[in-house]
Amino acid sequence: MKKLSIDIETFSDIDLIKCGVYKYADSPAFEILLFAYSIDDGEINIIDLVNGEELPEEIAEAIKSDTVIKTAFNAQFERVCLSKHLGILLDPSSWYCTAVQAAELSLPSSLADVGAALGLERQKMTEGKELIKYFCVSCKPTKSNGGRTRNMPGDAPEKWALFKEYCKRDVDVERQIAKKLEMYPISESEHRLYVLDQRINDRGVLVDLELARQAVKLNSIQTAVATEQAYTLTGLENPNSVAQLKAWLTENGVEIESLSKKAVAALADETDGDIQEMLHLRLLMSKTSVKKYEAVMRSVCRDNRVRGMMRFCGASRTGRWSGNILQPQSLPQNHLPDLTLARDIVKDGDFEMLNMTFGNVPNALSELIRTVLIPKPNHRFIVADFSAIEARVLSWLAGEQWRLDTFRNGGDIYCASASQMFRVPVEKHGVNGHLRQKGKISELACGYGGSVGALKNMGAVEMGVPEDELQGLINDWRNANPHIVKLWTEVGNTAMKAIKEKTIVSLGKLVFMYERGILFIRLPSGRRLSYIKPRIGTNRFGGDSITYMGVGASKKWERLETFGGKLVENIVQAIARDLLASAMMNVANAGYNIVFHVHDEIIAEAPDGQGSVDEMCMLMSINPDWADGIPLSADGYECEYYRKD
Repeated sequence: MKKLSIDIETFSDIDLIKCGVYKYADSPAFEILLFAYSIDDGEINIIDLVNGEELPEEIAEAIKSDTVIKTAFNAQFERVCLSKHLGILLDPSSWYCTAVQAAELSLPSSLADVGAALGLERQKMTEGKELIKYFCVSCKPTKSNGGRTRNMPGDAPEKWALFKEYCKRDVDVERQIAKKLEMYPISESEHRLYVLDQRINDRGVLVDLELARQAVKLNSIQTAVATEQAYTLTGLENPNSVAQLKAWLTENGVEIESLSKKAVAALADETDGDIQEMLHLRLLMSKTSVKKYEAVMRSVCRDNRVRGMMRFCGASRTGRWSGNILQPQSLPQNHLPDLTLARDIVKDGDFEMLNMTFGNVPNALSELIRTVLIPKPNHRFIVADFSAIEARVLSWLAGEQWRLDTFRNGGDIYCASASQMFRVPVEKHGVNGHLRQKGKISELACGYGGSVGALKNMGAVEMGVPEDELQGLINDWRNANPHIVKLWTEVGNTAMKAIKEKTIVSLGKLVFMYERGILFIRLPSGRRLSYIKPRIGTNRFGGDSITYMGVGASKKWERLETFGGKLVENIVQAIARDLLASAMMNVANAGYNIVFHVHDEIIAEAPDGQGSVDEMCMLMSINPDWADGIPLSADGYECEYYRKD
């Protein structure tokens, strides 16, 4: 036996979507119902475990073997569930995930959607959703079902027979996908990275559950206090009601179309008295300070560690990681003057002290969310992250020499950018220091062809830049970075040439190639970005544009449009991802236990007295062979709970 293709159906009283597979399988109620498999692409078999059948010894040994390849769509689910079933932690090195293979081509994330996008002969059975709802989750006790809380095979034999066929069909669909994608295998280097990713997810990170519980409790007190104050101020039956609050505002001479956070905050700045106070209360009542605390509490395993926060190849078109459960990529920043004091007050459950010391309770709770992640006893976190990695990669790719010189000499890119834009010296907190902010906002908004709209989205107006100066900032930045501007055009033109002529075209460190209906962009690392079924169309300005099939903002498989600047953004972020991947391998191979990572930052759980910030930063700053010339730099710190330094 060389390969075992697997699909399983399971039961648990834990919500898989909300809590993740590790918590799901950690429940005492968890069990595997059905195990469908195929050996070396042969006949598909089904084992009815819930009805007393057992895994054949040959299959059980193959699952445990490091030499037999196991394949599944979203293989993490099968591996974690089978680990629980067999009572051992299955090493991920012999597991291959067809979902990852599909994601590398920027295909959809679900088995059904991939099958539809690839036009498979036999698709996933549509009956599956109802069958899973019937057999795989708890049911509500009723008179008609005899008060049971779970449906068993004997309760609906015909449904159970169909469920077994459904499980077998999933193996069939997974094999069809693998066959369709066999020309695009997962590379050895990407598989090694996937294995590391799975080990990081298996390890998880410890949670301060008391902090989480007390944060939720204090937020409830805050909501009750704010609601009572709003009721007293307005006399409304329900101050949380959008319709009632809008009517009250109208009665008081104020019209507002939306009660979104941004709209309410803007109006609060323009009003005073009772109107302003009520708008501030609205912001307090609607702040979702504790959603992530609640996510952690419901997802934590019995050993108080939360697992599965990182999703490998989760970001379409770049291959970057995305987040699950706590969504670590979108955690609020922390600016409280004393995080330790704030944590202690929250863990004491002292609402009055928290309010008196830090003023805004929801904001304080929000800023403490990072600190709910803690190292285990006698350990500390070592945190290290790349400095301005996208700006460095973009400068290297475009050959913008003054920027590369700035990075190599340890300069401040925002000051250097402002100096280049305005042709005057700019020093942080020094001569012409007021121009640094304009350099910063231009750097953040303009690197990928962004214009006035991008500056506004970055908050330029709120930062005090007059609206009539925005186009001037765009022009100044572009004039200061001619090689980057040229790169946008060259990338767009090269991609169009590869599509039109169905050929291979090189551009500096990149190679554009059209193969079998896909535009590939080969990165310096050798990894490829994928744009499926590309076409040359006409954009809203009347010029040529590139369209392709992909997963859009609505999560649907649809035709999307791109352009040179956007392609450069994909390329730069993908290269930054490859640099992070290289750094993670360096750090892990040096013996550091990575517990999670965020954007361009690595967090390791290290025993007291072992490892150092300097060593981790050094390991992160090693250029891979393909990245010669990128001025990599990393900075870091140690902490007793996760935070931003």
